[in-house]
Amino acid sequence: MQSEYMYQLLIKMKDGDQQAFHTMYDATYQDVYRTVSFLVDHQQDREDVMNEIYMQMWTSIANYDTNRPFHFWLHGLVIRQVQRFRVKSWRRFRIFERIRAFSREESHWDQPAVLMDGTKQMISKAIQKLTDKQRMVIILRFFHDYTLEEIATLLDIPLGTVKSRYHAGLQALRKNIWNLPPERMEKINAN
Repeated sequence: MQSEYMYQLLIKMKDGDQQAFHTMYDATYQDVYRTVSFLVDHQQDREDVMNEIYMQMWTSIANYDTNRPFHFWLHGLVIRQVQRFRVKSWRRFRIFERIRAFSREESHWDQPAVLMDGTKQMISKAIQKLTDKQRMVIILRFFHDYTLEEIATLLDIPLGTVKSRYHAGLQALRKNIWNLPPERMEKINAN
Protein backbone atom coordinates (compact mmCIF):
# COMPACT_ATOMS: atom_id res chain seq x y z
CA MET A 1 0.00 0.00 0.00
CA GLN A 2 1.34 3.42 -0.93
CA SER A 3 2.51 5.48 2.02
CA GLU A 4 0.50 8.58 1.01
CA TYR A 5 -2.66 6.49 0.68
CA MET A 6 -1.96 4.86 4.06
CA TYR A 7 -1.37 8.27 5.60
CA GLN A 8 -4.79 9.43 4.33
CA LEU A 9 -6.42 6.31 5.76
CA LEU A 10 -4.78 6.94 9.12
CA ILE A 11 -6.03 10.53 9.18
CA LYS A 12 -9.56 9.30 8.39
CA MET A 13 -9.30 6.60 11.06
CA LYS A 14 -8.26 9.22 13.63
CA ASP A 15 -11.45 11.10 12.71
CA GLY A 16 -13.49 7.94 13.43
CA ASP A 17 -14.03 6.76 9.83
CA GLN A 18 -14.97 3.09 10.10
CA GLN A 19 -14.64 2.48 6.35
CA ALA A 20 -11.01 3.64 6.51
CA PHE A 21 -10.48 1.19 9.37
CA HIS A 22 -11.96 -1.65 7.28
CA THR A 23 -9.69 -0.73 4.38
CA MET A 24 -6.66 -0.66 6.69
CA TYR A 25 -7.73 -3.99 8.16
CA ASP A 26 -7.90 -5.55 4.68
CA ALA A 27 -4.51 -4.11 3.77
CA THR A 28 -2.71 -5.31 6.92
CA TYR A 29 -4.53 -8.52 7.90
CA GLN A 30 -2.39 -11.01 5.99
CA ASP A 31 0.90 -9.57 7.28
CA VAL A 32 -0.35 -9.43 10.86
CA TYR A 33 -1.85 -12.93 10.67
CA ARG A 34 1.42 -14.36 9.36
CA THR A 35 3.29 -12.84 12.30
CA VAL A 36 0.70 -14.05 14.83
CA SER A 37 0.81 -17.54 13.25
CA PHE A 38 4.48 -17.81 14.05
CA LEU A 39 4.03 -16.57 17.61
CA VAL A 40 0.79 -18.30 18.69
CA ASP A 41 0.41 -22.05 18.28
CA HIS A 42 -3.33 -22.74 18.20
CA GLN A 43 -5.82 -21.58 15.56
CA GLN A 44 -8.52 -20.41 17.99
CA ASP A 45 -5.94 -18.52 20.03
CA ARG A 46 -4.66 -16.81 16.86
CA GLU A 47 -8.15 -15.58 16.07
CA ASP A 48 -8.54 -14.24 19.60
CA VAL A 49 -5.20 -12.43 19.39
CA MET A 50 -6.07 -11.02 15.95
CA ASN A 51 -9.35 -9.63 17.31
CA GLU A 52 -7.53 -8.04 20.23
CA ILE A 53 -4.93 -6.48 17.92
CA TYR A 54 -7.50 -4.80 15.71
CA MET A 55 -9.65 -3.73 18.65
CA GLN A 56 -6.54 -2.18 20.17
CA MET A 57 -5.69 -0.52 16.85
CA TRP A 58 -9.14 1.08 16.68
CA THR A 59 -9.16 2.25 20.29
CA SER A 60 -5.61 3.60 20.31
CA ILE A 61 -5.42 5.14 16.81
CA ALA A 62 -5.97 8.57 18.36
CA ASN A 63 -2.60 8.17 20.13
CA TYR A 64 -0.75 7.21 16.96
CA ASP A 65 1.81 9.78 15.82
CA THR A 66 1.45 10.03 12.01
CA ASN A 67 5.08 11.17 11.75
CA ARG A 68 6.24 7.69 12.79
CA PRO A 69 6.14 4.58 10.57
CA PHE A 70 2.74 2.90 10.80
CA HIS A 71 3.98 -0.68 10.43
CA PHE A 72 6.41 -0.22 13.30
CA TRP A 73 3.53 0.98 15.49
CA LEU A 74 1.30 -1.87 14.29
CA HIS A 75 3.95 -4.52 14.99
CA GLY A 76 4.33 -3.03 18.46
CA LEU A 77 0.59 -3.66 18.97
CA VAL A 78 1.05 -7.23 17.72
CA ILE A 79 3.92 -7.90 20.13
CA ARG A 80 2.08 -6.44 23.12
CA GLN A 81 -1.11 -8.39 22.37
CA VAL A 82 0.80 -11.67 21.94
CA GLN A 83 2.57 -11.04 25.25
CA ARG A 84 -0.75 -10.26 26.97
CA PHE A 85 -2.23 -13.41 25.48
CA ARG A 86 0.65 -15.49 26.84
CA VAL A 87 0.20 -14.09 30.33
CA LYS A 88 -3.57 -14.74 30.25
CA SER A 89 -3.01 -18.16 28.78
CA TRP A 90 -0.51 -19.12 31.46
CA ARG A 91 -2.90 -17.99 34.19
CA ARG A 92 -5.71 -19.96 32.61
CA PHE A 93 -3.42 -22.98 32.33
CA ARG A 94 -2.45 -22.81 35.98
CA ILE A 95 -5.95 -22.17 37.24
CA PHE A 96 -7.79 -24.80 35.19
CA GLU A 97 -4.88 -27.17 34.51
CA ARG A 98 -5.50 -27.24 30.80
CA ILE A 99 -2.57 -29.42 29.85
CA ARG A 100 -4.78 -31.54 27.64
CA ALA A 101 -6.07 -28.55 25.68
CA PHE A 102 -2.54 -27.34 24.88
CA SER A 103 -1.18 -30.74 23.86
CA ARG A 104 -4.00 -32.09 21.70
CA GLU A 105 -4.65 -29.19 19.35
CA GLU A 106 -3.02 -29.53 15.98
CA SER A 107 -0.89 -27.02 14.14
CA HIS A 108 -2.17 -25.16 11.09
CA TRP A 109 1.19 -24.28 9.61
CA ASP A 110 0.20 -25.82 6.29
CA GLN A 111 -2.40 -23.20 5.38
CA PRO A 112 -1.71 -21.99 1.82
CA ALA A 113 -1.89 -18.32 2.81
CA VAL A 114 0.95 -18.81 5.27
CA LEU A 115 3.15 -21.34 3.48
CA MET A 116 3.56 -22.36 -0.13
CA ASP A 117 5.88 -25.36 -0.32
CA GLY A 118 7.61 -28.07 1.69
CA THR A 119 10.79 -26.07 2.24
CA LYS A 120 8.90 -23.21 3.82
CA GLN A 121 6.97 -25.74 5.89
CA MET A 122 10.23 -27.27 7.15
CA ILE A 123 11.59 -23.83 7.99
CA SER A 124 8.33 -22.93 9.74
CA LYS A 125 8.46 -26.08 11.83
CA ALA A 126 12.06 -25.25 12.74
CA ILE A 127 10.96 -21.74 13.75
CA GLN A 128 8.14 -23.24 15.80
CA LYS A 129 10.73 -25.23 17.81
CA LEU A 130 12.46 -22.04 18.96
CA THR A 131 11.74 -20.55 22.36
CA ASP A 132 9.09 -17.83 22.32
CA LYS A 133 11.71 -15.15 22.89
CA GLN A 134 13.96 -16.40 20.08
CA ARG A 135 11.00 -16.86 17.73
CA MET A 136 9.81 -13.30 18.27
CA VAL A 137 13.24 -11.84 17.40
CA ILE A 138 13.66 -14.10 14.34
CA ILE A 139 10.17 -13.24 13.00
CA LEU A 140 10.67 -9.51 13.45
CA ARG A 141 14.12 -9.67 11.83
CA PHE A 142 13.44 -11.90 8.83
CA PHE A 143 9.75 -11.41 8.07
CA HIS A 144 9.55 -7.71 8.82
CA ASP A 145 13.15 -6.63 8.14
CA TYR A 146 13.58 -4.75 11.40
CA THR A 147 17.12 -4.00 12.51
CA LEU A 148 18.28 -5.44 15.80
CA GLU A 149 18.11 -1.93 17.29
CA GLU A 150 14.49 -1.54 16.15
CA ILE A 151 13.63 -4.95 17.62
CA ALA A 152 15.15 -3.87 20.94
CA THR A 153 12.92 -0.79 20.86
CA LEU A 154 9.82 -2.78 19.91
CA LEU A 155 10.34 -5.38 22.63
CA ASP A 156 11.63 -2.83 25.14
CA ILE A 157 14.71 -4.93 25.98
CA PRO A 158 18.47 -4.21 25.76
CA LEU A 159 20.19 -4.57 22.38
CA GLY A 160 22.55 -7.19 23.83
CA THR A 161 19.57 -9.35 24.79
CA VAL A 162 18.18 -9.07 21.25
CA LYS A 163 21.55 -10.05 19.79
CA SER A 164 21.81 -13.01 22.14
CA ARG A 165 18.31 -14.26 21.26
CA TYR A 166 18.95 -13.65 17.56
CA HIS A 167 22.19 -15.64 17.47
CA ALA A 168 20.80 -18.45 19.64
CA GLY A 169 17.74 -18.60 17.38
CA LEU A 170 19.86 -18.75 14.23
CA GLN A 171 22.01 -21.48 15.73
CA ALA A 172 18.91 -23.52 16.64
CA LEU A 173 17.46 -23.01 13.14
CA ARG A 174 20.69 -24.20 11.53
CA LYS A 175 20.64 -27.26 13.75
CA ASN A 176 17.00 -28.03 12.92
CA ILE A 177 17.22 -27.61 9.14
CA TRP A 178 20.70 -29.04 8.49
CA ASN A 179 19.19 -32.10 6.83
CA LEU A 180 17.39 -30.24 4.04
CA PRO A 181 18.29 -31.53 0.55
CA PRO A 182 21.07 -29.46 -1.12
CA GLU A 183 18.75 -28.05 -3.80
CA ARG A 184 16.44 -26.67 -1.10
CA MET A 185 19.35 -25.14 0.82
CA GLU A 186 20.49 -23.41 -2.41
CA LYS A 187 16.97 -22.06 -2.90
CA ILE A 188 16.92 -20.73 0.68
CA ASN A 189 20.35 -19.14 0.36
CA ALA A 190 19.41 -17.50 -2.95
CA ASN A 191 16.57 -15.55 -1.29
